Amino acid sequence: MPISMHQASVPALLQTLNALSKILGKAEEDAAQRKIDPAVLLGYRLAPDMFSLTRQVQVVSDFGKNTVARLAGQEPPKYEDTEKTIGELKARIAKTIAFVEGFKPAAIDGSEGREITIPVGGKPRTFKGQDYLVGFALPNFYFHATAAYAILRHCGVKLAKGDFLNWN
Repeated sequence: MPISMHQASVPALLQTLNALSKILGKAEEDAAQRKIDPAVLLGYRLAPDMFSLTRQVQVVSDFGKNTVARLAGQEPPKYEDTEKTIGELKARIAKTIAFVEGFKPAAIDGSEGREITIPVGGKPRTFKGQDYLVGFALPNFYFHATAAYAILRHCGVKLAKGDFLNWN
């Protein structure tokens, strides 16, 4: 039996969103133990032209909510990018998880051929649902989740691959 669009999207998004929330919790604990202002972590970036940790987490959240909404043929909700603390970022992730969990298989399954038009680089780009999911949404979602993880590892937070995979 082939995998459905819901099976290919919702569980993967939820696994990583939950992992990212736990990773942020570990970062908060680590900062307290080492007496580091968490704002230092939130503003850190791996390279000058890359997003900060805060922005990486916001983008992961955006891809999570936008992906399922677009596959279901809905307009994604807009979240203000105002988070200033790890707790606020975790709350954003929790809101995103609740939104993603609200999509039942019937809302997403069968969206393989649905046309999805989004702005990419300021220009409209149209995808078929399956191409959007596997060639755009998931790669971007994982890229930014990996960048958030890498920033925290680089800053000395004790994380392992199992944390990223939500196995710990």
